Amino acid sequence: MMSTSCDNFLEIYPETSLSSETFFKTQADFEQAVNAAYAPLRSIVNDRAWLLAELRSDNTYFGRNPAFGATEQIEDIADFALPESGGITSNTHVLNQYRLDYQIISRTNQILSTIDEVDFNAEAKNNIKGQAHFLRAYAYFELVRYFGKAPLHLTPVTDRAGAALPLASEEELYAQIIKDAEQAVQLLPLKSKQQLGRATSGAARTLLANVHINLKNWAAAETLLREVVESNEYALVENYNNVFSTSTGNKNNIESVFEVQFMEGPAGLNGTFMYLFMPRPMTAVELQTLSGTSNPQPLDEEGDHVPTPDIIAAYEEGDTRKDASIGYIALENAPWEEGVYPYVKKFVRPHSLHNNHGMNWPIYRYAEVLLFLAEVLNEQGKDGEAAQYLNMVRERAGLDPAEGDLREAIFKERRVELAFENKRWFDLVRTGRAIEVMTAFGERVKADPYAYYYPKGRTPRPHAFSDIREFYPLPADEAALSPHF
Repeated sequence: MMSTSCDNFLEIYPETSLSSETFFKTQADFEQAVNAAYAPLRSIVNDRAWLLAELRSDNTYFGRNPAFGATEQIEDIADFALPESGGITSNTHVLNQYRLDYQIISRTNQILSTIDEVDFNAEAKNNIKGQAHFLRAYAYFELVRYFGKAPLHLTPVTDRAGAALPLASEEELYAQIIKDAEQAVQLLPLKSKQQLGRATSGAARTLLANVHINLKNWAAAETLLREVVESNEYALVENYNNVFSTSTGNKNNIESVFEVQFMEGPAGLNGTFMYLFMPRPMTAVELQTLSGTSNPQPLDEEGDHVPTPDIIAAYEEGDTRKDASIGYIALENAPWEEGVYPYVKKFVRPHSLHNNHGMNWPIYRYAEVLLFLAEVLNEQGKDGEAAQYLNMVRERAGLDPAEGDLREAIFKERRVELAFENKRWFDLVRTGRAIEVMTAFGERVKADPYAYYYPKGRTPRPHAFSDIREFYPLPADEAALSPHF
């Protein structure tokens, strides 16, 4: 009896502390865990993705303010002037993106490594596993597109040695992404049977199709995209301006395939990206015309995400998406003599609290499913059907059917339909256009800085656009922890 009591005593854990051994015991525990795996997505889309995947492109640029010089790390991204040595960089935004993706991976690894050991409802278990596979696939998809190589962690890290794995190749990462996404397709329910905001089989199919498109597996992508279309779970919203959520409503609508959830208020689930996209400096009165808040505060520093003349010119005459996506505001204290700046309008919605809003962020929309399908059909010589899907998107925008080279028409349509949704840089890279397009863009900026929001007499830094490449260097702080970087 004494021996038994001693054994039992040694197995008792402190009730005030949690670990993987004590926490993962019930369905509710795994539901909490998968909720935590979604959480880094808010920081990714609010603070990072627009920097690394849109400001890096020819769609947006910074609004130079010579009176404020603390945004150099952002300018380094936009100007292809990252400090780099031996394949690593000290840029904070690159580091934070990397770490946020590995937060998702760490949390999903914990779920997937323990969930089969716990007995609970099979349907609920499959749903949680499917969400974990989807999120891990998405995180690795970001990493492979940003860096081209990264450590491949598939189990929880339990010691220091296990934290520093060798860099997996692009091929190895894509193989795991496909495996995870295929699992998610099989395990996740349709959107109509899933809790709003969570990953669905339609989202998993769209992600997997996106992966196959990157790899030019056109037929595999076609099969997946047709399944999304034929599910009848999605449709285009009639008015483009109504595609995007307000601060409190219109979320996860009929066009939404997957979006990141935000909630206005004091719970810490809010977004601030609308403010990050504003040209600056902006007075409280000027800001209030856009935010509608009762307690606006002035915005100083430098505008970091101003639509370029290039994206403005990309819209055809009569395209209703232009006015829905880009607005203009006159700033009293503008350092740029023109004074009237364009701004990203599609995510501007009235809300209650300054620097605190609840608009969701779209990752995949049905319009992109249609454009993906048009692309993969065109690549297989099925131009007639490809044009039908392309023109469904154009018709919603008030445009006539596309003419001329269909591949170019699809590429251009993606730019204006998905403007400011963090797609442009990835599109340039996967189509092999990034170096050429961004080299030409850099030459335009340097030839006419004033057209790109530099005050008169100001010019880009000497090293601007001096290192145009498709992948980011790996973060230096992580390199200090690993012998493999």
